[in-house]
Amino acid sequence: MSSLNIAVIGTGYLGKFHVQKYAQMPHVNLVGVVDTDRERAEQIAQEYQTKAFTQYEDLFGQVDAVSIVVPTQLHHKVAKDCLLNNLDVLIEKPITRSIEQADELIDLAKEKKRLIQVGHLERFNPVVEALRDKVNNPLFIESHRIAIYKGRGIDVSVVLDLMIHDIDLIKNFARSEVVSIHAAGVPVICSDVDIANARIAFEKGCIANVTASRISMKEERKIRIFQKDAYFSVDFAKKNITYIHQNPDKKSEANEIIPGMEIQKLHFSEGDALHSELQAFVSCVQSRKIPEVPGKAGRDALKIALDIMAQISSKIS
Repeated sequence: MSSLNIAVIGTGYLGKFHVQKYAQMPHVNLVGVVDTDRERAEQIAQEYQTKAFTQYEDLFGQVDAVSIVVPTQLHHKVAKDCLLNNLDVLIEKPITRSIEQADELIDLAKEKKRLIQVGHLERFNPVVEALRDKVNNPLFIESHRIAIYKGRGIDVSVVLDLMIHDIDLIKNFARSEVVSIHAAGVPVICSDVDIANARIAFEKGCIANVTASRISMKEERKIRIFQKDAYFSVDFAKKNITYIHQNPDKKSEANEIIPGMEIQKLHFSEGDALHSELQAFVSCVQSRKIPEVPGKAGRDALKIALDIMAQISSKIS
């Protein structure tokens, strides 16, 4: 198998991890890293034995694909230029700042026969992969994603920073279109919203209650999923699932917590979701398969997030 020539555009907190993962992959040639901060670009390049660039345009003709890990407001311009130069792109979430920008990138990728993968990392969490064949027509989903204030990602609201992870997961679990949204949120420290809650109703009947905060006293990433005959409680951070479901073959036992139901606790080893995500991107570029999180999925999550933000803005303005 020939090596894939790849580069990382943006070497901030998350971008450096992209560089680290690619540098470890067989059949991947890390051509370079790009950052407008020359000193940082050179430092990262030296650490991972690659080249430093301050302009991503200098990569054109040297690479097959790129990870775009720049501030959200630059996603559209950088991705558009890369697609126009026949590169496959992985764009960190959210895909862009507007639906119009997302649609333009999706159409351009189709025209140029290029791939877009959006960096919705939780899709590659081992607990989410374990749920893939178990979640079927959920009726109610509740998620909490709360974090201690870190001072990064604040160029966007908490909806686009944190909540969008769960929006993407819930949309994928529900496999249905949104019919209504009721949302509330407030800015506390930042100029944009720091705490938000949304109730989302889907066509097939699923209701989701989604909460996100980036100014909490603890870290928590949990989701609960209710469907006919089954219930899932998922802890993303601890990588475990409590799975309660009917089992007609199970014999009743004295002092059962829930009569007639089987309770399973599933624990997963410490997987590396980012490595899995980037490896999946590399595989799709090489095989030309549609990514697990294509541009449309990123666009769908963005649309819901923007509708939530619009409702919140109308209440606090």
